[in-house]
Amino acid sequence: MGEVAATSDSSSTLSSSIFTNYPLLSALAAFAIAQSIKFFTTWYNERRWDLKQLVGSGGMPSSHSATVTALAVAVGFQEGFGGSIFAIALVLACVVMYDATGVRLHAGRQAEVLNQIVYELPAEHPLAESRPLRELLGHTPPQVIAGGVLGIAAASIGHVITLASS
Repeated sequence: MGEVAATSDSSSTLSSSIFTNYPLLSALAAFAIAQSIKFFTTWYNERRWDLKQLVGSGGMPSSHSATVTALAVAVGFQEGFGGSIFAIALVLACVVMYDATGVRLHAGRQAEVLNQIVYELPAEHPLAESRPLRELLGHTPPQVIAGGVLGIAAASIGHVITLASS
């Protein structure tokens, strides 16, 4: 019986700590806001609902950048900007944002060129019927900057809410 109570207490502690984990909640909120912006922007521009925008990569703003920036800033607010945990989060954010504008952006541009080449192949060519490659993989620098600003805003708002509720 004592084991059941201990398990129940640890489950309760785990769930309450996850739901009160300010850096995690800030990162998830920044991701959700960024993806929602893409979803509604697509509807506004194209007058169609595209559910892929809720989970897909690419576009304005960068949800990857928003997520890792919110995480880093929230960790900085919570643990201090001079600590090693903030340093880890900051380096992670920089790597993710660099990758978004570097490797992933250029892979998407290469996919555009390859898709055009395949499109122009004669119908009898074995590759003529191949599925197109995903072209929207990375981000332009303005998309990454917008994601970073969104992440800073999400973490800052979360910090104010955390201070107000204490």
